[in-house]
Amino acid sequence: MSDLRERALDLLQTIFGYPAFRGQQAEIVDTLANGGDALVLMPTGGGKSLCYQIPALLRDGVGVVVSPLIALMQDQVDALAEVGVRAAFLNSTQNWQQASRIEQQVRDGELDLLYVAPERLLTPRCMELLESSKIALFAIDEAHCVSQWGHDFRPEYIRLSILHERFPNVPRIALTATADQQTREEIARRLQLEEGRQFVSSFDRPNIRYQIVEKGNGRKQLLDFIEAEHPEDAGVVYCLSRKKVEEVAEFLNQNGRSALAYHAGMDLETRTANQARFLREEGIVMVATIAFGMGIDKPDVRFVAHLDLPKSIEGYYQETGRAGRDGAPANAWMAYGLQDVVQQRRMIDESEADETYKRIQGQKLDAMLGLCETIGCRRVRLLSYFGQESGPCGNCDTCLHPPVSYDATVPVQKLLSAVYRVDQRFGAGHVMDVLRGIDSDKVKQWKHDQLSVFGVGSETGEAEWRAILRQVIALGLLTVDHDSYNALKLTAEAKPVLRGERQIQLRRYEKPVKQKRSASAKPRGYVEADLSRSEQEIFEKLRWWRVETARAHNVPAYVIFHDATMREIAKAKPLSLDDLRGVSGVGEKKLQTYGEEIVALIAELV
Repeated sequence: MSDLRERALDLLQTIFGYPAFRGQQAEIVDTLANGGDALVLMPTGGGKSLCYQIPALLRDGVGVVVSPLIALMQDQVDALAEVGVRAAFLNSTQNWQQASRIEQQVRDGELDLLYVAPERLLTPRCMELLESSKIALFAIDEAHCVSQWGHDFRPEYIRLSILHERFPNVPRIALTATADQQTREEIARRLQLEEGRQFVSSFDRPNIRYQIVEKGNGRKQLLDFIEAEHPEDAGVVYCLSRKKVEEVAEFLNQNGRSALAYHAGMDLETRTANQARFLREEGIVMVATIAFGMGIDKPDVRFVAHLDLPKSIEGYYQETGRAGRDGAPANAWMAYGLQDVVQQRRMIDESEADETYKRIQGQKLDAMLGLCETIGCRRVRLLSYFGQESGPCGNCDTCLHPPVSYDATVPVQKLLSAVYRVDQRFGAGHVMDVLRGIDSDKVKQWKHDQLSVFGVGSETGEAEWRAILRQVIALGLLTVDHDSYNALKLTAEAKPVLRGERQIQLRRYEKPVKQKRSASAKPRGYVEADLSRSEQEIFEKLRWWRVETARAHNVPAYVIFHDATMREIAKAKPLSLDDLRGVSGVGEKKLQTYGEEIVALIAELV
């Protein structure tokens, strides 16, 4: 082992308390510590931050971390302080005196890591600071923000190529959890990282169970899911609109769950306070737009739920990835229906973007719809989108309860014919009334009860027709014309189906079933399957000790110790500091700070 690798491993063990590097971490650390550039794709919870923190400690100077996450910088700096790393941030929340003090620390070489928002980094004042200081490396976090085709584009990220131009000898690392091949190439080009090494880890998060259900009453289905699976766990619920966020948060609170709202329309003070509560308290459900969550370090989020369809698989993967960062079981649940398809198509059609952008967003939506409608393993479909092969996972709804597919050519032909016979001028509700033979006032007014297709689908219920219609729109056989009161229109793809030249396979409709919580069910976040009864008791005591300690230090509980570390402590039952030293996640600084308290607590119980 090289001297540099030995020093890196020593830092990993003594500062961060981990016995060994995982996956590609060691190679990435070597590359950066030796002055090379890197583009790193690693799933949430995979240990991306260590890939730049350790090289920053190995090299002379300060490691500069470019991050869009102003609201989280304080917690990131606090977490580093807990393990004895000298860190600070520069952003718009500081006054002139505070910023000046940090800048002087940078110049004097008193910091190991500096977190900077991209807007601040690009100012002449910050550039002058960096040019007059010793820089160990640049880390560009959330690098997918550079992609104009991505789900979280930030214009200022495009200008970060200036780092290569102004600091050609300083190594750079760009990191993200989500990027398909097109986005990877764009990141490398825009940040001038074409010559850097690319490290692409598996996108698989085997601890997450993916489940997509037919949307009926979305809010009620969400409540049933939470009560059945996560009665006391922390989770995130994503909604498309600010109004819906507020309504769902209020609904959950009225039904006994502590829920907070988060969206860009709220005042900064309330938004920040809600985020702080979510990070610091146990069992909070955050209901949010996609404005929330990027870079959230809370490791014990046990579920992420979607009440609206995400725009792309990248967005879905990024958002669901906030669950189960600690590696323990977690759920990604989504309720999805016909209106989601119509709404997302309309948003693309009505966008003021150019045709190229609309085409790419349409392709991304098609891929997302494909994930929702697949009759195969969801994880296989998800990973194949990112160019990775896998086999059926056994831990998603389609593996656990395989859906039935059937030859739906005839009902699809009936649907397409009905759309054609009403002159492609009417919406979904009216077309289904015609198919089912419903004598509504509108049907009679237009004399559609006299059409040959009137009642040809009477043997099929409305919910099932909605499922068929949703899948037909997802397949691109029908489109919704938003300029003509959401009228259904045939596409060129419909013709071969109508002529009998193309067969159509669909998922068979299944009536939504309410999830029930069994009498023996216990809150997943509080019960650790691999702990004995006595170990569980120790774990509970450690959790409450951690809550009080975190409150005293004014930091989130996970900054003190992750659940995974406390599980290891509960199993090891250390009765001395030496016993505690070997536990994963307990570095020297934490051993000095908390060791005696933990040993005393264990001694009481054992």
